[in-house]
Amino acid sequence: QAYAKFSGAPLSVNTISNSWKTPRGEIPVLRSEDNVISQPAKILNFLRKLKYNVDYELSAKQGADTLAYIALLEEKLLPALLHTFWIEAENYCSVTKPWFGSRIAFPLSLYLPGKMSREALNRILLTKGGPPLYSLTEVEAQIYRDAKECLNLLSKRLGTSQYFFGDTPTTLDAFVFGFLAPIYKVCFPRVQLQEHLKQLHNLCRFCDDILTCYFRLGVSGHSPAGQDTADANLQKLTQLVNKESNLIEKMDNNLRKSPQHPPRKLTTLKLAAGGEEGSPLNRLSP
Repeated sequence: QAYAKFSGAPLSVNTISNSWKTPRGEIPVLRSEDNVISQPAKILNFLRKLKYNVDYELSAKQGADTLAYIALLEEKLLPALLHTFWIEAENYCSVTKPWFGSRIAFPLSLYLPGKMSREALNRILLTKGGPPLYSLTEVEAQIYRDAKECLNLLSKRLGTSQYFFGDTPTTLDAFVFGFLAPIYKVCFPRVQLQEHLKQLHNLCRFCDDILTCYFRLGVSGHSPAGQDTADANLQKLTQLVNKESNLIEKMDNNLRKSPQHPPRKLTTLKLAAGGEEGSPLNRLSP
């Protein structure tokens, strides 16, 4: 999304409740006419082929630096990001699981968050769990040390510049923002990596500038106030449906007890099971 906004690509975002609806079970997915592209790197390459290129002014050295820093992010920062969201027990139980579960249709909301947590742990152990790190505690300590070093390098590289290669955002800025913004903005109970990031003021300013300039509206096109209004309307609709359901049930019972009418069953509207408390209205069932 950040790259599309930087390049001016006319991208519209459609949210889905689970990745199984995508052709290969991967998200994000870009659909353009007959083309279906998954994985961020492939999506960016496809946008460049359509002339939406934010790197056309970069030199060959700057292009090489971009690839090097992206590799650094994926090797050093991504494991700590996965651990913060999906492995750290307090963060997972109080933030990640309810957050993702509320956007996934029942009954997948009970299964998919746990599956994603196990996949994150397997990825960390597969890439970081070899000798001399044998225990999970040692692996955790190492990935957070690596992540903090990576943040320090990014802060030093950015310096006082607005973006990594001057006054115009590039691919590297999109990647760095994609890694840093979730760490910077999500309210976690355990904030080890977040605390370190907030000490690097130029990286925090970097995130704030992009959020202000390019993400003034949410994914759905609503401001935060507009989203609150939409949520309030959804709550009112849910209450209305419950009231109507109770009323129809009472009418049904009265008709059943009435001697002048033969017994018959009326269709009633009830809320379908929604998984965790507070999940949105998913569907109506008879």
